[in-house]
Amino acid sequence: MVKIGVLGAGHLGKIHLKLLKEIPDAELVGFYDPSDANAAYATEQLGVRRYSSMQKLIEVVDAVDIVTPTVSHYECARAAIKKAKHIFVEKPLANTVHEAKSLVALAHEAQIKAQVGHVERFNPAFLALDRTTVQPMFIESHRLSAFNPRGTDVSVVLDLMIHDIDIVLHLVRSNVKKVSASGVRVISNQPDIANARLEFDNGCVANLTASRISMKKMRKMRLFQRDAYISVDFAENVTEILTLEEAKAGDDALTIDINTGDQFQKKSVHLHKPDIHPVNAIKMELELFIKAILEDSEPPVTIEDGFRALQVAHMILQKVEKNASFQ
Repeated sequence: MVKIGVLGAGHLGKIHLKLLKEIPDAELVGFYDPSDANAAYATEQLGVRRYSSMQKLIEVVDAVDIVTPTVSHYECARAAIKKAKHIFVEKPLANTVHEAKSLVALAHEAQIKAQVGHVERFNPAFLALDRTTVQPMFIESHRLSAFNPRGTDVSVVLDLMIHDIDIVLHLVRSNVKKVSASGVRVISNQPDIANARLEFDNGCVANLTASRISMKKMRKMRLFQRDAYISVDFAENVTEILTLEEAKAGDDALTIDINTGDQFQKKSVHLHKPDIHPVNAIKMELELFIKAILEDSEPPVTIEDGFRALQVAHMILQKVEKNASFQ
């Protein structure tokens, strides 16, 4: 049993509190949030104890779930690590690369488990690729949503695009050698729409678009690799894999002629839709965090993963600032 406390009882914090109560191996000790409005729901509706300070809560738990605004992630995580408590930190890991780098060093020194909440890793549509060889050489992603004041304390890159940055880094596993990006402030004081192009040492290119001022919602990624096209719809929980295979006699699949340079080769086109197994992605990541503590194993999304995603996100932001003429 892992005694766990939650820092932050806002929109997402309430969800974490509710789900932690459902995890058998987690004992939800309490939460801390300075806002009386946020705390009211957690105490009255969920029956969770409210602590008067972050420090008092940290003292009585084994692990801390940090679901506070991004600007306070570093302060909260540092306080927990200093007391040798395991941490789960919502994405992004920290507000700056310097803060994130410091947390990585502190976590290693304290030898605690640290997981970052890149929840799309546990999206059923993405999990459906677990038996598929994924070696993309071109990636295109679109993450579009309607405007919501919640989250505008950071740019759309740290708010939305960082989900896809993490997925791309997880799939490609090669160093980023070049970043190009642009973005525009439309409603908030931070970029609300941005596009980035990442070029990797292995030749892969990823083109990422994120917007929080769209009329239509979309969370979709397309992967192109040798003899295969993969589409992952994170919003609709649909995954499609289109492959080209050597045509065989009696194959009733669509057959096409491929020009290989000196001859034509017949290949058959196969569409595969892997089974999607519904899961609560947030609950799953929290369960795996608890499991990593109990089994002394590596969390599925490490603090290093969170650092790399944030590092690339800030490379994108630097390009956005350089290329934009903000008013």
